[in-house]
This record gives sequence, structure tokens and C-alpha cells, in this order.
Amino acid sequence: MKSIYKLILVIGVFYLSSCVNDLNVSPIDPNVSHGDNVYNSVKDYKEGLAKIYASIAITGQQGPGGMPDIEGDEGFYNYLRLYWNLQELSTDEAVISWNDQTIKDFCWHTWSATDVFLGAMHSRIMYTVAIANEYIRATQKSDEPEVKRFEAEARLIRALAYSHGMDLFGPMPFVTEANLPGAFFPERISREDLFSYIESELQEVKGLLGEPRFEYGRADKAVAAMLLAKIYLNAEVYIGEPKYTECLNELQEVFNDGYYIPNQYMNNFVADNHTSPEIIFPMIYDGIKTQSFGGTMYLVLSQIGGSMDAQGMFGVQNAWAGLRTTKALVQKFDLDNDVRALFWTDGQNLEINDINLFTDGYAVTKFRNRKLNGDISDSNHAEQVDTDFPMFRLADAYLMYAEAVLRGGQGGSLNQALDMVNQLRRRANVSTVSSGALDLPFILDERARELFWEGHRRSDLIRFGQFTDGPYNWPWKGKSFEGRSTAAYRNIYPVPAQQLIANPNLKQNPGY
Repeated sequence: MKSIYKLILVIGVFYLSSCVNDLNVSPIDPNVSHGDNVYNSVKDYKEGLAKIYASIAITGQQGPGGMPDIEGDEGFYNYLRLYWNLQELSTDEAVISWNDQTIKDFCWHTWSATDVFLGAMHSRIMYTVAIANEYIRATQKSDEPEVKRFEAEARLIRALAYSHGMDLFGPMPFVTEANLPGAFFPERISREDLFSYIESELQEVKGLLGEPRFEYGRADKAVAAMLLAKIYLNAEVYIGEPKYTECLNELQEVFNDGYYIPNQYMNNFVADNHTSPEIIFPMIYDGIKTQSFGGTMYLVLSQIGGSMDAQGMFGVQNAWAGLRTTKALVQKFDLDNDVRALFWTDGQNLEINDINLFTDGYAVTKFRNRKLNGDISDSNHAEQVDTDFPMFRLADAYLMYAEAVLRGGQGGSLNQALDMVNQLRRRANVSTVSSGALDLPFILDERARELFWEGHRRSDLIRFGQFTDGPYNWPWKGKSFEGRSTAAYRNIYPVPAQQLIANPNLKQNPGY
């Protein structure tokens, strides 16, 4: 079921920034592999494609550490771990007790352009773009139909990485397969132009991809439609123009692709969550084959510690005890009935009086390395996990649909939106809502209840005007115990200082 990640190939790609323009040469060393000599069969191309997927899930060639893709600590600088931290630690859904470099600045909204995690995230995005570009150039030399589908998948992963850059940083350096290998200064692309590029790429590759669910973990037509729906839902933030009708059109394609809501919410967050009929696109983890200190390894081990029965309940040893949540999230739940209220309260305080103490703030028990039936994971690895990260799942699509309808998108149905929301609430064992109660504030809170810790919250709060200077505050926002408003320019992160130094075509985002 997890075959694409078993094929990891070492591909050397250099993302250079200098004024030299004559370095488009082949390596002299015959032991160095490059696009001219590494792809000789369809199998070779599939191995190269696996590396592009793996650039988001793991950190190098020798996980969980060794031969890293980018310079730095492989524990901290995993793509998915960085993305999760930037999307969740900056919100009401997560705080961290560790003193690792500048990590708490995200909880406090005090980050700066010199932040090492921002620099690593920016580099991770551009590394994925770079290896995708190299791979796409190589696939253009083949006429094999399967290789052409691989090429479409690489283009989608590149669009996904650029969409993360657009959301987090706004304008980005821009390179495609048309920029031949060599050293040059990438041009800066505006957020608006990057949106148009991502949109056109996804529209073009959608028809070239495999049918929905043709192979677990692979980018297919449904993944392209879901990513398009995501950028359309946030289009007012990205380009100042609503595209809710377009969002609904893409979601309708997803709904026609055979996904459905399983009876058990936890089906999406356990070691055998590859069996969930709800997951549209996962980042795959295997305790033996894709070892990492990021991804779901980070989420499972960092959410537990102290008095928790880590091995018995979570299927792992040596818990890290760092991540918790705030009372602002906890208080959105019916704690007596909602099965999604996955909090550990034994020995934990609801109030976070001291952000440095793991026992201040409820712990979260959402991600686990045991199967849905409680059995140990397939790999039976005591310190690595088999749990996949659900980047896109159907419940998110249902709530996106309801929001797009409420925001005026055409072609949707309020009755269908209400039915979708109530399907999720019935599964959660909480009361259904009436059409009169289905409004945008409810949707924002329901997204928190259904999707917390899945990497959506920062983008959601920005879309609803609640992330920085809006009326909503939570503990330790603005480095205040009760929380306070922060400056609106923090709705996007700064361009990392080292990127500005390396590339004179870039310029800093306003306010930083």
C-alpha cells in the first residue's frame, strides 16, 4: 500500500545564487548521477518520482538522520514538521514548551526575518521545487505514457510546494524546468502571479494524472481538484478576488470520486490509516522504510509524555513531551460527548501559566502509532511510526463546501452543506445543527473541532480575519498570558534574511 515511498533515489540538485551563468555542464566524476545517465527505464523514473514525494515527508537519504537534503538539524528541518509548526504553533491550537532556538516566537507572534525555522521552511519549499524541476526536464526526454503521468505528478507536487510558499511568504523566488541548471538569481514572483501559475498548472495536469485512488499516496485527479479548491477558498487572501464558485466546482469533482466518511473519526489518525476511505492525499510514513524526526513521528512523540502510557496507548517509547493545546481550543468542544475532544487531562492544567511547563495546557492524543483496533503497528518499531499524515481528507472538503456556499459561491446548496456538516457531527457524537445555526463563525469553530492539528488553522484564521489584529485572541498570542492582538503585517511571514542576502531580486515583505 505504501509502495511509492519505498523507491528513494539519490539525486543531486544544487539551488545556486551567483552571477555565474556558464555552469550548465555534466559532472566529471563518473560516480555522480544526474538526469543524463540515471533515467534509463520506467522503473528509474518511478524511483526519481519517489524522491520528490519524499522531500516533504523525510529529510535526506539516510533517515532519520544522515545525508540531509539541506544544511541544518534534520530533527527540526523536516518539511512537514516545519510547515506544521508555522501553521499550528502560531494559533490557538498548539504551544510548545521547548527552548529550541526561536521556536516559541511562533506562539508569541514575535518572529523575525532572521528566524532559523522560517529560513529552513523557505529552503525546503525551494528544494522541492528544484528537484521537481530537474525531474520534469528528465521526463521530457521520454515518450512513455507512464512517465508522462509521473511528470504530471511532479508538477503537482511542485505546485503544492509553491502553494505553501504563497500562503506562508506571499511572493517567492520563481524557477521552473525552463530555467536550465546553472547559477543565477531567480526572479521574484508576486503572490498574485504565483496564484495564477499554480492555478494554470493544476488545471493543466489534472487531466494527465491517474484516476482517483489508483495508488495510495500518489497524486491523482482528486488531489489536483482538492488543491485547486484550497487555493480558490483562500483567493480573497491571496489575490483580493473571491473564487468561491470555482471552489465549489472543484469540490464537486472530489465528491464524485468515491471517498466517504468512515464511522470512526480515529480511522484517520492511527497506524493503519491507509485503510481510511476519507483520506484523499497523505504524506506516508513507515516505521522501517521512512524514518524521520518530523512528520507524524514529531506529532505522536511530542504530544505525549509524563504520566501518559506512551507504549500502551500510543505504540511508541521515549515520548518527547513538548506540544500541548490552549484552553481556547478545548473550550470549543462538548467534552462529555464529542469523540474528537482528544485531550489528555490527567496531571495537566487547562491554564498555561508557564509556557515552559509541559503540564500547563492539555495534551493532545489525536495521532497514534497503534492500529484502529488497538493492535501494534505493522512495523512494530518502538521509536518510529507508521501513521500517515492526512494532508487532504473528505471532512475538510465538506467544511470547505459549506463555507464556500455561505460566502456566496454559486452552484452549491445550503441543504447539501447542512447535510455534510451534520454527517461529521453525527460521527462525532454531538448534536446536529439547523440551517439557522449554520453560519461562518460556526464553520470556523467546527473546522477547529474537526481538523485541529492537521495544518489548517493559521490559514483558516487569516481567511476569517482572526489571526492577528481581529477580535479573537488566545493564551500567549502577543506574548501575553490572556493573549492580545498583533500587527496585521504578520498575516504573512517575512522573507528570510539569508534569502535577501543571496538574491538581490527579492525584497522584504511590508512591516518586517
